Amino acid sequence: MNIQPRFIVLVALLLTVYSGINYYIGWHLLEWADAAGIGLSPYGFWIPFALIAYGFVIGRIPLPIPLKPVGRLLKVTGSVYIFVMEIGLLLFLLADAVRLILWLTGGVPDAYTLYSGGGVLGAIAALLLFGSRNAWSPVVRSHELRVDKRGLEGRTEWTIAVASDIHLGNLVGRRHLRRLVERINAMKPDLILLPGDVIDDSIEPFLRNRMGEVLGQLRAEHGIYAVLGNHEYYGGHTEHYVEEMKGLGIRVLQDETAEVDGRLYVVGRKDKTAEASGPDGRLSVRELLRELDLRKPVLLMDHQPTQFAKAEEAGADVLLSGHTHRGQFWPNHLFTKRLFELDWGYMRKGAMHVVVSSGFGSWGPPVRLGSRSEIIRLKLILQAP
Repeated sequence: MNIQPRFIVLVALLLTVYSGINYYIGWHLLEWADAAGIGLSPYGFWIPFALIAYGFVIGRIPLPIPLKPVGRLLKVTGSVYIFVMEIGLLLFLLADAVRLILWLTGGVPDAYTLYSGGGVLGAIAALLLFGSRNAWSPVVRSHELRVDKRGLEGRTEWTIAVASDIHLGNLVGRRHLRRLVERINAMKPDLILLPGDVIDDSIEPFLRNRMGEVLGQLRAEHGIYAVLGNHEYYGGHTEHYVEEMKGLGIRVLQDETAEVDGRLYVVGRKDKTAEASGPDGRLSVRELLRELDLRKPVLLMDHQPTQFAKAEEAGADVLLSGHTHRGQFWPNHLFTKRLFELDWGYMRKGAMHVVVSSGFGSWGPPVRLGSRSEIIRLKLILQAP
């Protein structure tokens, strides 16, 4: 494998910045512990702290079977630490800004380190608890979409359940998956759509914990369809994953279309990640929809919310995406809002309806601030123009 020098430089830069952030946080924790009278030796603190701080990366290293539980533990603790690191950095920077103001205006109280550090740790704990509640307590959001089509006969209303970004893995498991199955089945949907990232990278936890037994309990009169997300590609098990889903009665559409009950089309694009394999990595929306009878409604699933105008021009009536998690926790949504035309919610793009979900599961830390785990309930109403 030919590794480019630019890649090495980028990785080195990211590791340097990441290490600097964690040294800053660790230094503040030691400073607070000293002020609180908690005696910590340098080795006794920095070695466990480094294992947690780098746990998300270390836990991905292939280990012998007897050590795999250790790798999973490091990955889980490292995942939670991602939230602690980001929020801790912001809060400690705020505390240092206040310290500077106090120093400039008359002096820093002797107990400032003790109380400011305690306040930061208390705030992190409170936000962690509140954010965990948001992540593990999904809500159902409803949208009524009216689609104008000519010559309609028969059924004109469809109930469609949509769940993106479930991220089944070492953190999101059978318990959270049961919540999904119970809430979706309670809707009695005509159709279930899963717009990508059903699994979180590796398929191994999905198989080891027999999550298919739960996922296979989903029920919809006219079937269940899914598309690949970027994480299904990252795991490198796409073919195995597609076969597992097929065995559960879930069809994974890879640049494919499915006609449902002779009344509408479900179209699934490969994820944008496929474009990395070359210009033919995935079909354009226009190519996918070229042979369809556009007098019938077209529901398009594309994991990453991009190319809205092209989808509308090609004839899609509804575009369903996920991927963004709406940043998952504050203040990340400020970045996703700038990166995507729509990072969460509903918009009308010409004649096309766009719905982007914040997702049902979570990536990394199972924490949500400023977003909620959600299931989308669509009421699709077909009407003559």
